[in-house]
Amino acid sequence: MLARTLVFIDEANLLQMGHLIGKMTDWTRVREFLSEQRTVVEFVVYAGLPPNLPEWFELRQKRDKFLNWLEQHGFLVVRKYGKPAEAGSYKATVDLLMAIDAIDLCESIRPEDAILVSGDGDFAHLALKLRRKGIRVTAAGVLDLVAEDLKAASNAVLDMTDLFQSFGDYRSLSRPVPVPLKPKMAVLPTGSLTA
Repeated sequence: MLARTLVFIDEANLLQMGHLIGKMTDWTRVREFLSEQRTVVEFVVYAGLPPNLPEWFELRQKRDKFLNWLEQHGFLVVRKYGKPAEAGSYKATVDLLMAIDAIDLCESIRPEDAILVSGDGDFAHLALKLRRKGIRVTAAGVLDLVAEDLKAASNAVLDMTDLFQSFGDYRSLSRPVPVPLKPKMAVLPTGSLTA
């Protein structure tokens, strides 16, 4: 029987990992990759949006269109409207929403596994909290971009580097032919597994 799994995705962090290695993000293939050898109960994507102000209208519409696409393709999307920050920017941090929801959903759904798709070390305490509840926690992301404290706090780390390398270049609109990928497993020096 495959493990019941909840997947929590920090959308901005996932996109940033791809951009840092020069790659786009293929959300359909991310979902397929994370579903291998698991029964995923829910994919929850946490996304920050521009403030609800006239100067941000066009970008907000573009982001909403993308998030609607995610919802139409099986993702549960949690939106947070941001607040204006420095000139021409905004801040819409979703970390707290993701942490609270992860604890609440894990208590009500009772999965065997939880996958935190983020490289953000701020989620290390969340990983420890879920582990104390008997849930196996996997941090997933481009291995070199996952914070060491998140790696240490998780039961396992799922390296998505090869998956991202198979995506189109960040500056290109071309889409490569999909190549099936299998997670790689390795033992960390601390004795915890990394995938």
